[in-house]
Amino acid sequence: MEKKIAFVTGATSGIGWATAVALAQLGYHIIATGRRQLKLQDLQKEISKEGVDVLTLNFDVRDPQAVKEAINTLPDSWRKIEILVNNAGNAHGLDPIQTGSLEDWDAMVDINVKGLLYVSKEIIPGMVARSSGTIVNIGSIAGKEVYPMGNVYCASKHAVDALTKGMRMDLNPYGIRVIGVHPGLVETEFSLVRFKGDEDRSKSVYKGLQPLTAEDIAETIAFAVSRPSHVVLADIMILPTAQASATLVKKNS
Repeated sequence: MEKKIAFVTGATSGIGWATAVALAQLGYHIIATGRRQLKLQDLQKEISKEGVDVLTLNFDVRDPQAVKEAINTLPDSWRKIEILVNNAGNAHGLDPIQTGSLEDWDAMVDINVKGLLYVSKEIIPGMVARSSGTIVNIGSIAGKEVYPMGNVYCASKHAVDALTKGMRMDLNPYGIRVIGVHPGLVETEFSLVRFKGDEDRSKSVYKGLQPLTAEDIAETIAFAVSRPSHVVLADIMILPTAQASATLVKKNS
């Protein structure tokens, strides 16, 4: 029986990790990618309990040559990728535009936008040749709304939303489904990275409300990709009940 294969970027934590596990539970063999090799090994051990095969690729999506070389190492039996989850992403800093860091801006554009493109470019041609496949791009509520001091992060996630719509149009003749998933407040390493490791500031983002979990998003992705082939949940916004918009959040005192 031929393997059903899913390729998940940014799988070393948060939504990527949870999605890799959820897809394994659906019977997909997993190609998990990320920059932290030890975390990939931990994920491999966890997913192996689901009775599926796991292959890990250690690379940075910001490096197009590293992306190409890593994917080119896939054995023939792992090349028929049915699901691509472009999850790798980040937020760096929360500054007004006039004091923003060039280093932070580059990191967000390079990972959130260019990294998604680099990985997609290597995998989409195979889907086109087979006239089948599903692509899931992880966006954000920041790709639907702009909020103060979110400037470049919001711009990068607006780009993800636009690329998702453009992919859906370009790949329509080949029967390839393209799904955009746009979470609101999810408690992962996201805020810890944004605030440069400041745990107190990171925790304050979620204090006084019940945020989404990585598993909430993963369950939704698993549901979306498991719909019949003629069904595409094209654009999915997921918010915690306490959140009504990017800036309107009900917090308990």
